[in-house]
Amino acid sequence: MINLESYAEIVGQDVIEHLHQLAERLKGVKVIHVNSTREGGGVAEILRRLVPLMQELGLEVSWEVITGDPRFFHCTKTMHNALQGKRVGISAQEIAHYEEINQKNAVLLCPRLEEADVVFVHDPQPAALIKFCSNRKGKWIWRCHIDISKPYRPVWKYLRQFVVSYDASVFHLADFAQPLPHLQFLIPPSIDPLSEKNIELSSEEIRETYERFGVDLERPITLQVSRFDRFKDPIGVIEAYKLAKKFIPSLQLVLAGGGAQDDPEGQIVLEEVKQVSQEDPDIHVLFLPANAHRTVNALQRGADIVLQKSIKEGFGLTVTEAMWKEKPVIGGNAGGIRLQVVNHHTGFLVSTPEGAALRMRYLFQNPHKRKQMGEKAKKFVLENFLITRHLRDYLTLMVSLLYNVEERIELG
Repeated sequence: MINLESYAEIVGQDVIEHLHQLAERLKGVKVIHVNSTREGGGVAEILRRLVPLMQELGLEVSWEVITGDPRFFHCTKTMHNALQGKRVGISAQEIAHYEEINQKNAVLLCPRLEEADVVFVHDPQPAALIKFCSNRKGKWIWRCHIDISKPYRPVWKYLRQFVVSYDASVFHLADFAQPLPHLQFLIPPSIDPLSEKNIELSSEEIRETYERFGVDLERPITLQVSRFDRFKDPIGVIEAYKLAKKFIPSLQLVLAGGGAQDDPEGQIVLEEVKQVSQEDPDIHVLFLPANAHRTVNALQRGADIVLQKSIKEGFGLTVTEAMWKEKPVIGGNAGGIRLQVVNHHTGFLVSTPEGAALRMRYLFQNPHKRKQMGEKAKKFVLENFLITRHLRDYLTLMVSLLYNVEERIELG
């Protein structure tokens, strides 16, 4: 059974003791997390592990998921794209339906949410819940997981009317923060080193996984793991691969990912990727179920280089996962990827397919550099992006809000 003590061997006993000290002031505090999907995407993965760890520390924590129809999720996907800078509007009818679905969820959830001491509402989908929960007892926090550094202003103006009612907001990095009349916290996401997606695997399991998909482990492999989303730029990855293959004829590309309930565009993008790649037997497009964590782990461990050539990116947990497995990452020069990929040290930042191809060629020609970057990458994740740090940040945030701490928290 995995518990907090299980992490001591990785992060050190002092880190675990620190978490217990912080949690002392939060014993019995009622906390509820609300998001829009229990499977698929980084938010669900993080909550699946953070919630039980908070419970172990003595907090009363639960996780609620709002429900919606395809029309609702189409609207919130459009909203998501607009907040990441795409100039796309939302009609009055879509807005009315968005609020109607939030109101219906509020009827079921508000009795519990209004009694909680702390409520974390994740991303735009359930953001309007606050409008319909007027008898709030505790602190409400809007947790934004996407890059809203340059949002399409009409859509952000609409969403902002709900966000301003929260007691605080949380963003991944300072570039994402917006002018708001309440406290804002910067908390990057994290990975769980003891999850199925990140534990050590045997070389036999890695080999069997690649053989199952018809990929030759004896030849060079470049991998991108992500939802099939235009902001992840899978078509640009294919272009980069084709350019690099001119110099590395035996190169293979694996594009692995899945979908999520709250992302209705995934199937459309997947079909576009299949169409572009169908004539090349060395491009392997894998549509994986949301719970294929061990498969993703094996794919990342068997790859030589991992890409995440996103055009926009809230954070990019697939970058963190690959770095933890000592892989050099070629990442898009966007959002939270910049927080992880230290250019020329833990990987390379690129803005074009040509740039990605150039870095792929360099890394394949310099295996010692691949190894060196991979070692630096794992150390960087250990120090900054593991779940114990994420848990500490959430505990600190709650102590700050509940006890009105403005400068520092004194531990016993």
